[in-house]
Amino acid sequence: MANFNEDGLKKKLDDLNMSQQSIQTVSLWLIHHKKHAHNVVNVWYRELIAATDSRKLTFMYLANDVIQNSKKKGPEYNKEFGSKLGKVFEHLGSVRLDDKSSKGLGRLLSVWEDRSVFDADQIRIFKKYLNKGQMKLKENSGRKREHSGKTDTPQVKKHRRESSSDSIRSTTPEPRLRRDSDGDLSQFAFSPESTTPPSDPPEPEQLIEALQELENAATSDALVREKIANLPDEVSDVNLLNKLQDLAAARALCEQVDEALSMLEAYNKRLAEEMEARKAVARLLHDYIAYQKDLLAQAEETLEEHRQKQVKVKKVREELRAHLQNLPDISKLPNIRMGGLAPLPSAGDLFT
Repeated sequence: MANFNEDGLKKKLDDLNMSQQSIQTVSLWLIHHKKHAHNVVNVWYRELIAATDSRKLTFMYLANDVIQNSKKKGPEYNKEFGSKLGKVFEHLGSVRLDDKSSKGLGRLLSVWEDRSVFDADQIRIFKKYLNKGQMKLKENSGRKREHSGKTDTPQVKKHRRESSSDSIRSTTPEPRLRRDSDGDLSQFAFSPESTTPPSDPPEPEQLIEALQELENAATSDALVREKIANLPDEVSDVNLLNKLQDLAAARALCEQVDEALSMLEAYNKRLAEEMEARKAVARLLHDYIAYQKDLLAQAEETLEEHRQKQVKVKKVREELRAHLQNLPDISKLPNIRMGGLAPLPSAGDLFT
């Protein structure tokens, strides 16, 4: 994975978009460089302040992903973001946010509150800053419209109404499916119109438990399905009631109908619960697979980085071996103790 530097981080934040893949890719890179958490959060804060109002929610979703997915690896990001988010929400309260951004921020705060990402006092402060700023903007906007309305001519008012109507029609997003990272249409693909932040990947034990629970689902209950299949035709066919010949037969059939109805109601309830459980498992699988894909990409980058280091180490080893070959072999030098070299002259010999 590339080394950390502020210019590289700014480039990644410039390229950041609302897609789940983009957010999780940058998030994994930041978590990998958690020892630079202080500098990361400072750069993130400056870039969020400078970003257009429509992109600020994307920065917040990135912060959410980093905070929640780095909890198990250390408290660095939770601490650093926690110290900045007060100023962030104060700033967000002072800008004119669209409905999508406002709802997204509200949903984000609810998730943090439900999962105890930050303590209740911090969440309360964040909400206070955000709501207070937005209320001021609405009041100021109302005063301006009121003042403008008093001075406008009827023709100007009509033109403003028509322009506002056209603007609403032109800015209303058309419903559309998004393609996931593999190019396939997916109901789970993260959409910019969504106000829900990217989900945390489930633990393997949680996923295994959810899959095991499906083994006892209603569709696997062969005994009940066989009982339903063997119900007499008279229970479900009104036309066969004409064949009843006496009161005893009618009462017996009535008991059968009550038992069948009770069994079908219970079984249909189990089927509805199974359907919801399978939807939940599908979401868990989607989040888990997406997370594993990101981990795979991270592992590939790490492998490439270490391969490059291996090449450099091999090169150093080759250079070292070549250098050693050029050094003299001490073992082949004459042995001084065995008379290999003449003794040095004494001080007296030098002056005689």
